[in-house]
Amino acid sequence: MTHPNEDLIRQGFDAYARGDVEALRTEFFAPDVQWHFPGRNPFSGHHQGADQVAGFFKKLGELSGGTHRIELHDVIANDDHAVALHVTRAERAGKELQINAVQVFHIRDGKVTEAWTSHSDLYAFDEFWA
Repeated sequence: MTHPNEDLIRQGFDAYARGDVEALRTEFFAPDVQWHFPGRNPFSGHHQGADQVAGFFKKLGELSGGTHRIELHDVIANDDHAVALHVTRAERAGKELQINAVQVFHIRDGKVTEAWTSHSDLYAFDEFWA
């Protein structure tokens, strides 16, 4: 038996894999969600609100020509948080990205209210999107 917050995160990753950003916006993110993304790339910064965060994910797909994908390795969850371990892959401008990442989610009332992303090689991630 899995924790409901683990199920929520797995369902969110599945929605992204299907390209269903609308499902992420309405079913996964709280209306006032905050997403913190590191680095010095087009996605870096603090994204506020379900519309802005969904737009952030849509832009990942657009700038990679639809090649951005996340391969989920595992999810660990409790009543307040979940941690997802995954590999991010994409192709862009003759470059290939394959990088390990960790996402930490704060969850309340069955929705993600805040998330933090961390990459194993932030410099490589920034260079890929430059």
